[in-house]
Amino acid sequence: QVQLAESGGGLVQAGGSLRLSCAASGRIFNINAMGWYRQAPGKQRELVAYVTNGGSTTYGDSVKGRFTISRDSAKNTLALQMNSLIPEDTAVYYCKFVVIAPGNYIVNYWGTGTQVTVSS
Repeated sequence: QVQLAESGGGLVQAGGSLRLSCAASGRIFNINAMGWYRQAPGKQRELVAYVTNGGSTTYGDSVKGRFTISRDSAKNTLALQMNSLIPEDTAVYYCKFVVIAPGNYIVNYWGTGTQVTVSS
């Protein structure tokens, strides 16, 4: 079974940087897109950034200019470089792989999340 796992979260002071990574434990084919989402206590899960199979990237307004998403298609891994962190970035960060399965089924694979805490 395919499992996604995030790593790289932790505690950092405002203005600092963290790099998150996401890797799949099994083989995944026909990935349509890969993305990062986050959820803070009492708030809805929101898009941070995603990248399509064609390499096009999209960022949430709150992270534009500060975060960079990247992928390694050969290894099926995903990364998020987070710079100039602010306390509002504090959340659990989740990665997601969107896969087009045989029969044109859309399957979303989610990781279990990694905590990012930014102190003032």
